[in-house]
Amino acid sequence: MNPVQPLQRGRLAGWLSDVYAVTARNLLRLKRSPEIIIYSLLQPMMFVLLLTQVYGGAVQIQGTNYTQFLMAGIFGQTILFSTLISGLYIARDIQEGVIDRFCSLPMASSAILVARTLADAVVNVVSLLVMSLAGFLVGWRFTNGFGNLLLGMGLLLVTGWCFSWVMVLLGVVVNKPEALNGAAMIVLFPASFVSNAFVPPETLSHVLRVIAEWNPVSSLVQATRSLFGNTGSVPVPDVWPLQNPELATIAGWAVMLVFFPALATVVFRKRMRG
Repeated sequence: MNPVQPLQRGRLAGWLSDVYAVTARNLLRLKRSPEIIIYSLLQPMMFVLLLTQVYGGAVQIQGTNYTQFLMAGIFGQTILFSTLISGLYIARDIQEGVIDRFCSLPMASSAILVARTLADAVVNVVSLLVMSLAGFLVGWRFTNGFGNLLLGMGLLLVTGWCFSWVMVLLGVVVNKPEALNGAAMIVLFPASFVSNAFVPPETLSHVLRVIAEWNPVSSLVQATRSLFGNTGSVPVPDVWPLQNPELATIAGWAVMLVFFPALATVVFRKRMRG
């Protein structure tokens, strides 16, 4: 009887198999940690209800209803903050020795990081669905067709996946998962609040207005706001990123994907080698 020969796989096929296996493991881990899912869903609902009901009557946006103006901003902020899960889980896996066990296997180290971001992208899909339902309850409507709604959601999801690489890099760099929260908030809070997510840039001081107009989050929010049909007659600042928000958003993807996955992988390999 001839001995059984091991399955021969090409390099790409092997890498994809590694990504699939670790992604499945990460999703199973989420299934076994329902509190993570619950908190991920409650946060966007809280932002929608809190900001529309508490500030909706106080903030006046000339040219549109504040709820319609706000929803794209909440979508963008939620996608941004949800990327924190990627960094927290990779930092926790490193601390608990899970990554050491992965690295002892014939597995591509880059596949471990890619699988982490893909698993968290699934959570983002669910978060967007829950946020949309919460938005409908408070009066938000998309008015530019279902196809453009899907395009806007696609922009949000891809941006979230790209930005999750920033959090993965932070998760690899920090020594403890607890330290990641503080490090991440230094990035997430200015990025989301110094933007057009909650107020038009022209209401800000000169320096903050310039930052908000060139903030990649503003481009994302402007693109989704336009695709959802929620811009009303609010004037758009005469700067390239906000006049061409879809192109600016895609350019932001290119910048993030050129630098952060490669940098995260290099730092990850260096740390795993000790």
